[in-house]
Amino acid sequence: MKDLEHLLPVQNEVGESPVWIPEQQALYWIDIEGQLVFKYTPATKDLERIEVDFPITALCRRSQGRWMAAAKNGLYFWDEKTGHAFLRDPEADTANVRCNDSVIDRQGRFLVGTINEKDLASPDGSLYRYDPDGSLHQLDTGLAVANGIGLSPDGCTLYVTDMFHSRILAYDYDTDTGTVSARRDFVVVPQEEGWPDGLIVDQEGFIWSAHWAGWKVTRYDPRGTIERQIKLPVANPTCFAFGGEQLKDLYITTAWYSLSDEDREKQPWAGDLFRIRTDVRGLLEPQFNG
Repeated sequence: MKDLEHLLPVQNEVGESPVWIPEQQALYWIDIEGQLVFKYTPATKDLERIEVDFPITALCRRSQGRWMAAAKNGLYFWDEKTGHAFLRDPEADTANVRCNDSVIDRQGRFLVGTINEKDLASPDGSLYRYDPDGSLHQLDTGLAVANGIGLSPDGCTLYVTDMFHSRILAYDYDTDTGTVSARRDFVVVPQEEGWPDGLIVDQEGFIWSAHWAGWKVTRYDPRGTIERQIKLPVANPTCFAFGGEQLKDLYITTAWYSLSDEDREKQPWAGDLFRIRTDVRGLLEPQFNG
């Protein structure tokens, strides 16, 4: 594995939800607080900033070059050229609870987690599944910031970060019905190592987790044993995407949110985009099938 690369000085307040688009050989990600979508093309080093007029929190692929998005006020279809279309809000009747992170399962269904943005430690977060037919299903609840979500290569194990309970959960995932069972702790993160945040699964079925306020990322084997840890020069890594022609380049988004002015002076790269040339391959993220 080659050294960590400080790739782009984008200064995202909360960089999140990176997605690699193989047809474009480009990386997309968002700044939640800035309501911005970024597009970076490594071959040309072109960087594009796209303003969106809804409070986006996560971005996933949709068929025909379009997007599925989570936002603070619900779920959306989004197109770079034609704009957005509101779908529904899973937490419309729950005060202070909003959508957060998301992923597409191997069958093309949209999974999204929610959080209580006024009390992050409150177990008001839930996990939902939104199907291509427009139906919405609650899969689990009682989560303190339902954050990074990922699936094993066969799609049969679902991993969900229960951030402020300092753990990553694992579930058996029924690929036919899209339901979960056998909830269990995959890993519990010691508090001195920060809080688990974004999550991605590689081709070998190993799980990568970002440590908010922990200055590092961890790769776990499928049993939950630490396989490697990589130190970062910033406290708040947030999420990952594998990209490049061989899906071996690991992109890492970060945040300066919650840092004091003094901390920001000590971490001038907080909020920037990083890249690691790894010795493992990622998985191509599925598309929403609707």
